Amino acid sequence: MIRTLVIEDDARTAEAHAAYLARIDGFELAGIAATAAAAQSAIKAGLSADPIDLLLLDMTLPDGHGLELARRLRSAGVAVDIIAITAVRDIDIVHNAISVGIAQYLIKPFSFATFRSKLVTYLDYRRRLATGTSTATQSEVDAMLASLHAPTNAPIPKGLSVPTLESVVERMRETAQPVSAVELAESTSLSRVTARRYLEYLADTARVRRSPRYGTPGRPELEYRWID
Repeated sequence: MIRTLVIEDDARTAEAHAAYLARIDGFELAGIAATAAAAQSAIKAGLSADPIDLLLLDMTLPDGHGLELARRLRSAGVAVDIIAITAVRDIDIVHNAISVGIAQYLIKPFSFATFRSKLVTYLDYRRRLATGTSTATQSEVDAMLASLHAPTNAPIPKGLSVPTLESVVERMRETAQPVSAVELAESTSLSRVTARRYLEYLADTARVRRSPRYGTPGRPELEYRWID
């Protein structure tokens, strides 16, 4: 579970973000902080008990700018990940956010689907880190960075739909064993051809790994495994 601290001075907005977070598997609300000082206290307390893994950080706080809080944390060596959630669109702020290691930048207002997309790409990144070895190949590094910075609203190929894609992704995430297009079709009520199109798209975007399945006569069948 990714223990997440929501840092937002508007109480209604903070509660909304907390409610959004509760709807996404893999995340746990560590608390809500309305000021930079309260956030620092919560993070410091977590260092000796239950560490906070992720901050959902507003840029405009009553007692300082979100970037200043991020800089203080980095200077203190606190290795917490940060996703900025803000209405600030100034390109200099965006550039500075990247320079202090803010992983994602989410501009208000946004839908739950956009929020979920950012959090899920971050979760994929964390899972890749957790399942990796102490050293990484170039392709593994590329895959981790691609998962973290995947476009929120990247267009999908003509003929594929977002709701169906989300259903296929959910099915693949829940499946421990690799599946073929036929097996996916049987469990999702899709045709084999349609199931394969979605699996090939996920393979081309590095979300699943395709490999031949041997053991049956004739041409090997392809199978697909979700990349944790």
